[in-house]
Amino acid sequence: MQTIQLGLIGYGEVGGIFGAGLRPQVDGVQAWDLKLQDLQTARPLRDKAQDDGITLCASAAELCAASNLLVSAVTASNTVAVAREAAAHLQPGTFFLDVNSASPGAKREAAALIEAAGGLYVEAGVMTSVPPYGIRVPMLLGGPHADALARRLTMFGMDVKVVSLELGVASAIKMCRSVMIKGLEALVIESYTAARAYGVEDHVLPTLQETFPSIDWTEQGRYFYSRVVQHGRRRAEEMREVANTVREAGFEPWMAAATAEKQDWVAGQAAQGVFDGVEKTDGWQVYADRLIASRQKSS
Repeated sequence: MQTIQLGLIGYGEVGGIFGAGLRPQVDGVQAWDLKLQDLQTARPLRDKAQDDGITLCASAAELCAASNLLVSAVTASNTVAVAREAAAHLQPGTFFLDVNSASPGAKREAAALIEAAGGLYVEAGVMTSVPPYGIRVPMLLGGPHADALARRLTMFGMDVKVVSLELGVASAIKMCRSVMIKGLEALVIESYTAARAYGVEDHVLPTLQETFPSIDWTEQGRYFYSRVVQHGRRRAEEMREVANTVREAGFEPWMAAATAEKQDWVAGQAAQGVFDGVEKTDGWQVYADRLIASRQKSS
């Protein structure tokens, strides 16, 4: 591709970061998001797009007509639906980078749709939280077109590594890792909140520190609570895809399914206003106290 017109499918946290970060590297950036269809949810997106120099499109068709590199950054459950919508409109030869946290089976299904329409599908496994890294977030790429796209993305300053020409491998790595990372978030929230309710946190955390001295369990707890409160719904969706990944491997996903329920429950508490006024920098104890107080009110 001589010129790059970047199209973002999904203009949430990840899409916004990629758009702002890549804007100086490409010839133009467009975005389309379902939230643009609602006046209330569209307003902050329009303000952000204006600040970042990004053009918002009214439909997937308009976005695809203006783009030769599409990045799909939506919720996990919409991975295949978005690929189907894009396949109906994309220009042949368009690269389609799928950064969604979906199972290998979902990625293969999305790839089949894009490839049948003449697009060049590349799966990506985003290996850690995007905000601290921006476009430098480590990503694993996979699929027969991964090498060609990786060269271009590296020129943009992105941290990408091709792990396989076979679709599903990059996603499997990402999703198996999420069993541990998102599971640890859920475990910490459950353990710390219960310990706080019993008044034994000053005994529990030191034992964790002794067993795993390389981890700052107090700070890690604060971070886990803050991220799940902010992104619990999205994490729960990802963990349901993780459960699908485990099922596709032939195993029952007891842990992944339970993690999804815990993440979803915390998100529900946040939606009810339990954490209103709590800052991301507040200690984990503040979050735990809000959960304990909410339980006491409902009992």
